[in-house]
Amino acid sequence: SQVLQESGDHSHWCVVAYWEEKTRVGRLYSVQEPSLDIFYDLPQGNGFCLGQLNSDNRSQLVQKVRSKIGYGIQLTKEVDGVWVYNRSSYPIFIKSATLDNPDSRTLLVHKVFPGFSIKAFDYEKAYSLQRPNDHEFMQQPWTGFTVQISFVKGWGQCYTRQFISSCPCWLEVIFNNR
Repeated sequence: SQVLQESGDHSHWCVVAYWEEKTRVGRLYSVQEPSLDIFYDLPQGNGFCLGQLNSDNRSQLVQKVRSKIGYGIQLTKEVDGVWVYNRSSYPIFIKSATLDNPDSRTLLVHKVFPGFSIKAFDYEKAYSLQRPNDHEFMQQPWTGFTVQISFVKGWGQCYTRQFISSCPCWLEVIFNNR
């Protein structure tokens, strides 16, 4: 697998972190290829296999949700942005600054049913949300270049889980803004 090294590899277009509730499991996964399959466990396949990641204190709920990830998702970098294809048998939930009205005070969580896709990240829209002349701003990570994706369980205003860190299994996708 391709793992982001501390040396600051900038040849990637995004890195992916896998979380179980409030705990990041495994290292950051650096993505150089135009698409990435993220799945639980397949007998064959290339990509980020979540089933191979170990955690000492995995709850029963996390284990149950992990078993439902199946074929998972595919992230694909296209000319117009990044698309997420739900290849799982269960819904996924996505939050991205480029999916909503830029004047919105809170971002909505979008439900994506099995077999469907969504343009989860729009580069042009993300750059328009930046403050172009702020040097300090450009040196720090920005949530506009981050997408959160949870498997099976949603979060936010319409759900009992208010924060993604309450979801059993979720991903943080951080896009390279350079």
